[in-house]
Amino acid sequence: MLDCPPAAKPRTALPKRQTIFNMQERDSLKNNRRQCSTHLFLAFLLSSQWSALPTLGSGCLARDRWFKNAWILLSRQQRFLLSMFIPFMEPTVRTLSYDILVSSSRIIEDFKSNSTFDTLRASKCTSCQVAQDLSNYWFPKLYFRDPKTKTFEAVPNGGLLIYYQNRGNLDKSNGGPGLKAFPPGFRMISGNPVARSKKYQNGLGTQAELAERAIAWACLRYTSSNPSYEGTGGFPHTDCEAGFQSRLHFPACWDGKNVDSADHKSHVAFLSTLDNGGCPSTHPVGLMKLFYEITWNVNSFSGRWQESDGWPFVYATGDATGYSFHGDFQNGWDVNVLQNAIDKCNNPNDDTINGVADACSYFTMIPAAKALSCQLPPVVNEEVNGPFAKLPGCNPIQAGPGDATLYTTANCPKGA
Repeated sequence: MLDCPPAAKPRTALPKRQTIFNMQERDSLKNNRRQCSTHLFLAFLLSSQWSALPTLGSGCLARDRWFKNAWILLSRQQRFLLSMFIPFMEPTVRTLSYDILVSSSRIIEDFKSNSTFDTLRASKCTSCQVAQDLSNYWFPKLYFRDPKTKTFEAVPNGGLLIYYQNRGNLDKSNGGPGLKAFPPGFRMISGNPVARSKKYQNGLGTQAELAERAIAWACLRYTSSNPSYEGTGGFPHTDCEAGFQSRLHFPACWDGKNVDSADHKSHVAFLSTLDNGGCPSTHPVGLMKLFYEITWNVNSFSGRWQESDGWPFVYATGDATGYSFHGDFQNGWDVNVLQNAIDKCNNPNDDTINGVADACSYFTMIPAAKALSCQLPPVVNEEVNGPFAKLPGCNPIQAGPGDATLYTTANCPKGA
């Protein structure tokens, strides 16, 4: 796992453009992956092989090992066009362009009237190899803004890793009572789509500071004479020859009562040290901790800009600062299955502790061919990769430092 407690050292460098993560590549890399001192539970690998299109698939188990105390779940996803829809937590209409990772066949019709736990569970098929996870996952697209033409082009990405981590004092491995599965109807968001600057000093430990620190990134330069570097919030300042990586921590503490809240955040809280620690008394129930990781092939644009131009990549939110990265999660799990897996499938006495997903008897594995047969048509019949004169939707570039304004198509500024 990339984001362990501070004492852990960075993982061994991967080869250039190493985000395809096929079986042979994993075999050659697995011995180089480090282990965290706390357990990892589930990790979803959603590989689009540098696709600029959104990818379909989530929660899909790979039938091999990666490293001890983790399961890597591999998507056998397809590619499809999906642009300018709004996830459940966005208060505007057709203003944001998203990459989406879904396992539910109901996602298209449900976006028209907001999907629910019941409609997700009623899905007829899944693109994944685990039948019991029909959850939805979202994150914003990244675009290249050409310094010369000022046009925008979608940046290819190597897929999304979604880690399900058992962290914190409430986990049984740390002496706690145990973590709980996401309840039916549970939804949450991490990050702030209107943020454009840093507001807090690291180390304050308040929920607001932790929420800001939950947005992280890495500039991967594994084949360069220059070392890789990382940060929280913002963007890098150089080309990232092996990829630019967006990272996002989610809250892992729940109030135990509300499956959602008006801001889609208040019903949950971060662990006291973000990646570990305790839950506040107001949110006493421990959950699996989600961690998103997306690697973008920014190097494919390396011949078209130089450092004197400034960082030329922007998020779909109209953000050239990097502070608006965020992710959304909508639970579609079979709750009993997830709870049994949390309780019994990270077992040091059997092969689940070694990352063998098939060893967890609670999961129903779907053949790859069947998963691939679950296809979705485009939601909006339009080009999503560019080049565009402006970002999809109504997302004018807003550089901050104050929070950005979210526009709807009805009140979009002229020329935006």
